[in-house]
Amino acid sequence: MGLVAGLKDRSPRAVKDVANSVTRAYGMRTAEQRHLPDFMVIGTKRGGTTSLWNYLIQHPLVMPMFPASRGLKSPWYFYVNYAKGDAWYRSHFATESELDRIEQKSGTRPLTGEACPYYLYDPRAVERIHARMPGLKAVVVLRDPVKRAYSHYWEAVGKGAEDLGFEEALAAEPERLRGEVERMLAEPLYYSEPHDFNSYRDRGVYRPQLERWCEHYPRENLLVMSAEELYADEQAALDRVCGFLGLPPHRMESAERHNYLPAPPMDEGTKAELTEFYRPHNRELFQWLGVDFGWPS
Repeated sequence: MGLVAGLKDRSPRAVKDVANSVTRAYGMRTAEQRHLPDFMVIGTKRGGTTSLWNYLIQHPLVMPMFPASRGLKSPWYFYVNYAKGDAWYRSHFATESELDRIEQKSGTRPLTGEACPYYLYDPRAVERIHARMPGLKAVVVLRDPVKRAYSHYWEAVGKGAEDLGFEEALAAEPERLRGEVERMLAEPLYYSEPHDFNSYRDRGVYRPQLERWCEHYPRENLLVMSAEELYADEQAALDRVCGFLGLPPHRMESAERHNYLPAPPMDEGTKAELTEFYRPHNRELFQWLGVDFGWPS
């Protein structure tokens, strides 16, 4: 049986798996010819990372991840896939020859990048990233932490990572996260599902996360904006990001909002408690940024 006939006999899922393994193997064989990211969109979870990434790759000078047909925004390398090694990571990006061809036609060097909201929150990620890409620029989209926490919860429910009610999950969070950061730092290849999926309250305390990144990168290498700004005017937000990355402006064809997750109204008492909890943290964030996003502070 020929290869084509054999593939036709497989299920669509199996065919896709074969295609993915073939392209990844090719990417790894050519890994040394591939260009590590010039930029990353690093967070926050449920803050608009996916939308911004999809706006950016509409720009002719922003390269999609390889292969483009998979529509990846990240290989999630610097935490859950770290054991796969640097060649595997490099296999996801465009080759230098591709970038050269586009630069010859356009007169401007295109950029490679990825978007992963966990890179802001994982305490190990920035050191690993800086070791490979010391000149990287990072874009951070932050969302009102009360709304972010609630949206995060419903995403976890949808993924089967949460079976408690929201209030019960908030109450359980300290115990769920107890010792997880310490274990992550002690075991470089350990992936903490609670730290990723059940960190509803803690992940909205933004300033320490940004300060950790600034221990490795100068402040001017980070662009921090709010999700509210992003969705108030997607084109203006994209223009701002392009200016930060040194790209010419580009008119988007689609400003579709990605990963929108409808949810029932939050309990008013819970909302009030979270609002008061975050108020001093928001104030500290705005003082550090020199910008007020308009959240309660």
